[in-house]
Amino acid sequence: MSALLSRVLRDLRITPERTFDVPQSERAVPLPSRLATGELAWASVAAVQVAIGAEVVPALDPDRIALAYRSDRFLRIDGEHPDVWSPHSGFWRASDGWIRTHGNYPHHARALLDGVGLDAAAAADDIRAAVAAASARDSVERITRAGGLAVVVSPEDPARDAALCSRPLIELARAGDASPESSRELDSNAPLRGIRVLDLTRVIAGPVCTRTLALLGADVLRIDPPALPEPEWQHLDTGHGKRTAVLDARSAEMNALLGQADVVVLGYRPAALARLGLSPDVLTERHPGLVVAQLSAWGAEHPDRAGFDSLVQAESGIAMVESPDGQAPGVLPAQALDHSAGYLLAAAVCAALNRRRAEGGSWQISTSLRRVAAELLRMPRDSEPSPQHEIDPAGHTQDFSVDGHTVTTVRPVLPWFSFAAPHPWAADAPGW
Repeated sequence: MSALLSRVLRDLRITPERTFDVPQSERAVPLPSRLATGELAWASVAAVQVAIGAEVVPALDPDRIALAYRSDRFLRIDGEHPDVWSPHSGFWRASDGWIRTHGNYPHHARALLDGVGLDAAAAADDIRAAVAAASARDSVERITRAGGLAVVVSPEDPARDAALCSRPLIELARAGDASPESSRELDSNAPLRGIRVLDLTRVIAGPVCTRTLALLGADVLRIDPPALPEPEWQHLDTGHGKRTAVLDARSAEMNALLGQADVVVLGYRPAALARLGLSPDVLTERHPGLVVAQLSAWGAEHPDRAGFDSLVQAESGIAMVESPDGQAPGVLPAQALDHSAGYLLAAAVCAALNRRRAEGGSWQISTSLRRVAAELLRMPRDSEPSPQHEIDPAGHTQDFSVDGHTVTTVRPVLPWFSFAAPHPWAADAPGW
């Protein structure tokens, strides 16, 4: 068992009698990078294997894990690959360094352009010229003030990473009293059958978590705010097996959903959730027995700061570690912080539900993309990425019919379970 997986299991308080030697392929997960991206991916997925308490566990397929971590590259809608990155997202050279922006959502793209003094018709070359004329910090400050998302591309900070790694990678704590649920029958083919999960997440990490919970049999209901639609491709890539609706977070209907849920997964900024009365402390106080899993980009230290995997890679130092030439920033071979956080969060939810079943209680779980980044930066690394490994996706993808369209996605990383088709975004009623 890898050192990282052993540490995750300690974080999840999985007792020695439930720990077994998870079979590991002779091949590493083929996600070539200087950092231990493949090892992080394998341990994150393997943690779910252990947390569900399976007695017989087949070895995970390293190729399937690699494809799942890069699922956006293999997504097809009616045979076509959708555009997944906006021209407003990327690295831009400043007068004294580099910045990274994220503008995949239209409101973030508008704010980015406002921040650098451009109108809505501006093209990528206009952004490049505007950023090049200013310092990196000045551009980031102006974009951030306008409500956009940008960070300065920075070198790694070993002291900061060491401080972050002094805390658990995934935090699990009892947060109140409630009766045990030992009467619930467990089904090895659907270990979370009968569990209701309210999914209040967006983008990749949170949806990967809740997609995994749905894969394990949970009844997952995703709720989005009415005025903030999700890009179609993004939802289809991670929406397997979930129902999806729009609802005002302050509504009586939302409160009723919370009162009947077993698990709530939170993926919005902690400060925004607190303003809506949806902080973990409030939820576990109002709803005894609830399991609340919270994911953020930057952690509890930055409750009002928005972010995405690409931004955390850039500011944490990962982008410069992965630089192809020591000058321009590089990237990991996948949105590995997002995917790993999603699987780790799913494993923690399974562990918390097992604890609740045996001893009762309300439970709180938390991690952040920045905490995952710190873990990756502290792991052993190579001086150069391993060679590219070509994978034939034919045996690792499946087709679904969604709202009259053929949607092709990567199969689940846990091969003894099967995905149900994604529903069209916002197509369901907001009720259990």
